[in-house]
Amino acid sequence: MAYRPTAVDTAPDLSTLTLGVEEEYLLLDPGSGWNLPVADQVLAALRGPARDQSRQEFRHSMVEMVTPVCAGLTELRAHLVALRRSAAEAATAAGARLVAVGATPVAEPHRTVPDEPRYHAMSRRYGPVAHDPAVCGCHVHVGLSDRELAVQVCNHLRVWLPVVQAITTNSPLHDGYDTGHASWRAMQLERWPSIGPTPYFDSAADYDRTVDQLIAAGIMLDAAMVYWYARPSPTYPTVEVRVGDVCTEVDDAVLVAALVRSLVATLVDDVRAGVSAPDVRDCLVAAAHWRAAHDGLDGDLIDLRAGGTRPAWALVDELMAVIAPALLRHGDLGYVLAQLARLRRDGTGATRQRQVLDRAGDLRAVLDDLVVRTAAG
Repeated sequence: MAYRPTAVDTAPDLSTLTLGVEEEYLLLDPGSGWNLPVADQVLAALRGPARDQSRQEFRHSMVEMVTPVCAGLTELRAHLVALRRSAAEAATAAGARLVAVGATPVAEPHRTVPDEPRYHAMSRRYGPVAHDPAVCGCHVHVGLSDRELAVQVCNHLRVWLPVVQAITTNSPLHDGYDTGHASWRAMQLERWPSIGPTPYFDSAADYDRTVDQLIAAGIMLDAAMVYWYARPSPTYPTVEVRVGDVCTEVDDAVLVAALVRSLVATLVDDVRAGVSAPDVRDCLVAAAHWRAAHDGLDGDLIDLRAGGTRPAWALVDELMAVIAPALLRHGDLGYVLAQLARLRRDGTGATRQRQVLDRAGDLRAVLDDLVVRTAAG
């Protein structure tokens, strides 16, 4: 994301924050539904701003599109719709279908990495893990230039990110079957040594020292391989939340961005007020993410603040109660309430895929539905 600091980011008043989104998409064969290795052709076919806002990904069957830095949700949504449509048109020209889905739904026969030195290094280091079928995420960046503050915000985010993850679940299918998980992407990613819940850090210096030790131990190639669910971005002055599956519905993606921005804004206030981050064991945080990936919003989630399990929507409601003032400050409360009502009625992406599969009894119907929803705006 081509980040440009603004007065909002550098002034002492951080009541309103900028945001941006990175989305990864799959390229599917129109006949078989298999992943199609035509990313180079798709990227070459992009024109205008969309080409500058595209990125090569770790699979020949994936493309990534990146919004500019945005001040509000209307602007963000317009960029996402335009980028998706441009990418869908380029995919069609390359003989593929663009789909926003969290994990490979059918199969990926071609698993070599693009011809980039870093990708080859990752392939050598991590072996078969680096050649799992493609997965696609949604990464939300919230402008925060104070890195010390960003690290403290990430400490506070730990108890809330399983709820965000549950909202984004959009990958129940793998190898042509329902996995029983709302996010199979999350299960695949657990095989990587540098992916998972963000550890607690005392300071930015503690964060940097730990990352250096992990690089020295061979766990990561470099600081860009910090793939924790929230992190101070290694490239931009932002807090980056990368816990979610890519969302098929553009309004799901905008909803998640709105929730993350207001959650970060709320936690900035908490840090500045001297509120300590909840002291939660890493194993319980990991368990909460597993439960979110398994159930989505259709079951229970682990309440990391009070302990025990509760209905997922009860924790969504509690999250809303916490961040409502920040949503109001950003002018996002009405939109978020409307989108949560839609989500409560229609279900997450994973729920919708299962509904289509149950109704049609045919995986092709699910893929057709995903294609239409991805480009719709």
